[in-house]
Amino acid sequence: MARSSRDTQSQSGENSQGANALARHRRVVPVASDAGRVGVTAFTRAGFVDPSLVLRWRDIAGPEVARLAQPVRLADGPSGGTLTLRAVPGAALFLGHEKRALCERINAYLGRLVVAQIKFSQGAPIVRPSPPTSHKPACPLPPSDPSRRYQGPEGLARALQALARRRLP
Repeated sequence: MARSSRDTQSQSGENSQGANALARHRRVVPVASDAGRVGVTAFTRAGFVDPSLVLRWRDIAGPEVARLAQPVRLADGPSGGTLTLRAVPGAALFLGHEKRALCERINAYLGRLVVAQIKFSQGAPIVRPSPPTSHKPACPLPPSDPSRRYQGPEGLARALQALARRRLP
């Protein structure tokens, strides 16, 4: 039975994914080594050469605008770029009056003329999950707790006792 070229590609090391696939062949690598490449690919596909526009959107646009809209795509055109924002239904009208100021803020942040016009698409913004905060309520320390016997600096003793209060059920 003759082997097809598909059967022999993985054995000979010649495949369509190039040197990266060869380096990872039958090896475990950290996820972080691929995460940067995947992130850059996703941002580039959406037209964002500089991902800071998306990542720092709240700082660039301000908290009110960031609550109502978020960047989706940046397309280059002959007269400048067109930034597409996904806006909460009904907010596009409000934000339409702020287009010029928003363009100026974005271009000032990026340091060059990148955005010449803004388009809006209506839809619910994607909500980023906030980091989990799991603070246990502080419990009173029993007199026999080892943190009470610490004889070092006062600030460190207070910190140890605060930690001990959090660990107790």
